[in-house]
Amino acid sequence: MAKFQQLLITLFCILFLLPSSVFGECTCDAEDEGEDKPEALKYKIVGFVSILLASALGVCIPLLGRTVPALRPEKDIFFLIKAFAAGVILSTGFIHVLPDAFENLTSPCLSESPWQDFPFTGFVAMMSAIGTLMVDAIATSYYKNSQSDKVQQESGDAEKEGEQEGPLHVDTHTTHGHSHGSATMLLNSASSDLMRHRVITQVLELGIVVHSVIIGIAVGTSMNPETLKPLVAALTFHQFFEGMGLGGCITQAKFKSKAVAIMSLFFSLTTPVGIIIGLAISNVYSESSPTALIVQGVFDSASAGILIYMALVDLLAADFMSERMQNNGRLQIGANVALLLGTGLMTFLAKWA
Repeated sequence: MAKFQQLLITLFCILFLLPSSVFGECTCDAEDEGEDKPEALKYKIVGFVSILLASALGVCIPLLGRTVPALRPEKDIFFLIKAFAAGVILSTGFIHVLPDAFENLTSPCLSESPWQDFPFTGFVAMMSAIGTLMVDAIATSYYKNSQSDKVQQESGDAEKEGEQEGPLHVDTHTTHGHSHGSATMLLNSASSDLMRHRVITQVLELGIVVHSVIIGIAVGTSMNPETLKPLVAALTFHQFFEGMGLGGCITQAKFKSKAVAIMSLFFSLTTPVGIIIGLAISNVYSESSPTALIVQGVFDSASAGILIYMALVDLLAADFMSERMQNNGRLQIGANVALLLGTGLMTFLAKWA
């Protein structure tokens, strides 16, 4: 967990310092129509507050399962909320982030070669998804192997204890050994599932943080009130539902209270902090400069790859193919409806975002 926190801090530093590299650079002509800085500032302040509150509320709702029995992971309502949130995350990757990446990396402001000659957006998204798969598999495999070593060591200790007890107690300890082995196997399986949820949660938050900072900077640098009005409203709903998806994963991962607080705070603050950065650099930053387009396009592509992989493989496939879902027709229908509602809502919001 400490290494993941260090990675997030490093990523924050990279994302926050990169916009400074576009200062004073030759750019394509930007559209100045409709610009009104004082009016735009009002919407940015409203956006900062509303997005912060919506993000915090969204990520905290699933966490209430500790105090609200209906929201606990073993309840059907949790499955429905998670399916809805997974649809939101999937739609975010396909409908919101990936098209922006295509637009940035195929912009006429970029040179013909290599940006117009190679599909960088799809390539980066693909490599990002593959990289996520590798991290997912390696982290899970490492934990399983370490747990297996612990189980073998515990079994060896149990055998030594049985030998020391003497031959009169062989049958009793043999039975106890089998019982102990079965319990250990169940405990190992539960620990493996827990580790899997923790890996999923950390990788998912990484993908969300990347694009959240970028959209925050986009809001902070915009000077057009007519653009900001629908954008702030759409992003408020977007962050709320995306927070629900992340909160559901954090709940299943069963992190300690400190880790839960840190991860929730990271998610809640990324977009608002991005808005502050955008405000700070709005006078010298041009979103149509080649460097800005490349940086945003590459990060959006990578974020889209992570979000699409996580939504399809780790969130939807894992739940929809589980025995619980397969053996419950009503839950299956409800989850499918929730999934379609989540993707449909975020697709509808794409009109303004």
